[in-house]
Amino acid sequence: QVQLVESGGGSVQPGGSLRLSCSTSGWTLGYYAIGWFRQAPGKTREGVSCITSSGGSSMFIDSVKGRFTISRDNAKNTVYLQMNSLKPEDTAVYYCNARDVYGIEYWGKGTQVTVSS
Repeated sequence: QVQLVESGGGSVQPGGSLRLSCSTSGWTLGYYAIGWFRQAPGKTREGVSCITSSGGSSMFIDSVKGRFTISRDNAKNTVYLQMNSLKPEDTAVYYCNARDVYGIEYWGKGTQVTVSS
């Protein structure tokens, strides 16, 4: 059974930083494009960032551009989401998503990010 595990969430003040990690268990991360999604209380889940399987291309939603960075280390089966200049509106549960060449998706259980004074 394939697994995705998120880590690195926590509580920070506005302007602070967190680094989220998404790691695989039982399969090779390099075969998959990876996306980060988040779901805030009372809101639908939205895509935040994604990166190709090779790491050669990435995308971000406008609200996080210039603040978030996505990267991957396929040798470590890990994708990172560096979140800087965090805002209260970034508060959400962040989920890692892996999609294979056939469009099959796998999800982690999420990690909580809370940004407040």
